[in-house]
Amino acid sequence: MSDDLKVAVLDDYAGVSSPIFSHVPNITTTPFPDTLDPTDPADFTKLVSQLKPFSVISTCRERTPFQAPLLKALPNLKLLLTTGLRNNGIDGAAARSLGITLVGTTGFTKTSIDIPAPDVPPPAAYDATTQQTWALILALAARLPQNDVSVKTGGWQDGMSTTLGGKTFAALGLGKLGGRAARIAVQAFGMKVIAWSSNMTQEKADEAAEANGLPKGSFRVVSKQELFEQADVLSLHVVLGERTKGIVGAQDLARLKKSALFINCSRGGLVEEEALFEVLDKGKIRGAALDVYWKEPVPKESRWRSTKWSEDGRSDVVFSPHMGYVNIGTIHAWYVEQAENVKRWQNKEELLNVMN
Repeated sequence: MSDDLKVAVLDDYAGVSSPIFSHVPNITTTPFPDTLDPTDPADFTKLVSQLKPFSVISTCRERTPFQAPLLKALPNLKLLLTTGLRNNGIDGAAARSLGITLVGTTGFTKTSIDIPAPDVPPPAAYDATTQQTWALILALAARLPQNDVSVKTGGWQDGMSTTLGGKTFAALGLGKLGGRAARIAVQAFGMKVIAWSSNMTQEKADEAAEANGLPKGSFRVVSKQELFEQADVLSLHVVLGERTKGIVGAQDLARLKKSALFINCSRGGLVEEEALFEVLDKGKIRGAALDVYWKEPVPKESRWRSTKWSEDGRSDVVFSPHMGYVNIGTIHAWYVEQAENVKRWQNKEELLNVMN
């Protein structure tokens, strides 16, 4: 046991990884399910103390960011495992300069570890984030959370839903995810689709429409101002970066209709937090559905948790805890690939999906 390779497993809230890593001989895993924020000095100190002994660390998405200061404070770290193939929370260049190998997962890479999945992984062409986006849109439009509470507590009809048919779906970003969400708006609900991003052209929008089985002209490019003014459902589908941080501000939100629904399954940092909170607190739009936040997990003392949404004139708000990618088929496949890479690391074999 003392000669086992010691692996730290961070932020595996559901405990999926432990039975999978147990299939790799001669390793000992230590779970750390409570997320710590390395930008907080106290959390940074605690995180370093926890992780310093480990040469291999498993992470899940961007739940714990590994920027240069944290990486430099972990001199024993040699292999950093992440899920997915893009992780804005990890400084890949800093890891490389420190001799730390960063490897990701695809969810579809063939491995030597054969563990039956509890659920069938979604096919490569499937996008679970789009499923989550539409789950939130429908929950918000139908007021499902409020109605569920009402029935369970002895009530009945509590307010009215809003329909989507023939209305305008406004996509801020029309890449792979935005295009798929927009296709559902057209095909399932007969909605009109408008789109904007800083580099959007009508030619690109037509290509996105055709890539999703729709004719040219199905997605109409408008200005940013028009996007917010005309939206019945405004959904974010751009990657967070220096250029897009805070791309949705107070002026943009002020242009939304009183009846508009605002959806964010992309990244919290795309939106100015104070501006969105004020709009919802004052009931200036019908509602918002959020899967992503400015700090995750959302602090227990956060006003987002304690405010009585849907009451006293406030907007309806539906929350989900960053579940866009969290399905058992995908998470299981990701940890199988991580376990495979630990096995290969032990045997000094070529690693899968090296990112740096």
